[in-house]
Amino acid sequence: MSAQSVLTEARPLVIAVDGPSGSGKSSVSKEVARRLGLEYLDTGAMYRAATWSVIESGVDLEDAVKVAEHVRNLDLTMATDPSAPGVWVAGHDVNEAIRETRISTVVSKVATNLDVRAELLKRQRELIAAGRDGVHQGCVAEGRDITTVVAPDADVRILLTASEEARLARRSKELHGNADAASVEATRDQIVRRDSDDSTVSNFEVAADGVLHLDSSALDFEQTVDAVLAAINRIVTGSVTDLDEHARAGAVS
Repeated sequence: MSAQSVLTEARPLVIAVDGPSGSGKSSVSKEVARRLGLEYLDTGAMYRAATWSVIESGVDLEDAVKVAEHVRNLDLTMATDPSAPGVWVAGHDVNEAIRETRISTVVSKVATNLDVRAELLKRQRELIAAGRDGVHQGCVAEGRDITTVVAPDADVRILLTASEEARLARRSKELHGNADAASVEATRDQIVRRDSDDSTVSNFEVAADGVLHLDSSALDFEQTVDAVLAAINRIVTGSVTDLDEHARAGAVS
């Protein structure tokens, strides 16, 4: 299937991808956006950048009011080119800094702040609507609440999940280079605990009505990208008109 074959509509295509940590949603969404010539928005990076800025500014993470005030005034720039995505705070490149363990272990404190979520929700919607350099290319947006809150009217909405075992192994390889028992345990907090914390304000484990559920547990990266592209093609071309339980369970071929 040609990736470009799904781009048949006159209006820009918006694709929303939800999923838990380690499901592959970031890497897969970025590649899908690249192949389709769309923008790519990593909303999780926005929360990480906000967390980094709060910490660097000396704001107490436990002070919800001050954290929200800081984020409302945050000078945040997101590059949405999937071949060169990036995050800057007040002109400072934070792409590597926001992936550090010290950010990963506390980002939920910021991400579960409802006032912070409201502020970043507004910015996320603006970014999805604007596109690169003010020209709307269409967008693949991924993160939490994307299919239900951020972009509930997206042309395609996908919940990308994987088993806890698969997610731990993937993130362990990403962070530690292997998935042995020690590495998996060292990664568990970033996956299980963070998902548990975030689930108090966000539903990203159960597909809402009209959202296609794709389980990537048994798929490698290329297979997952192909499955997502196939799902997009089916939905955009009208091959899927009613997502029943079988479809939401991952029947995308």
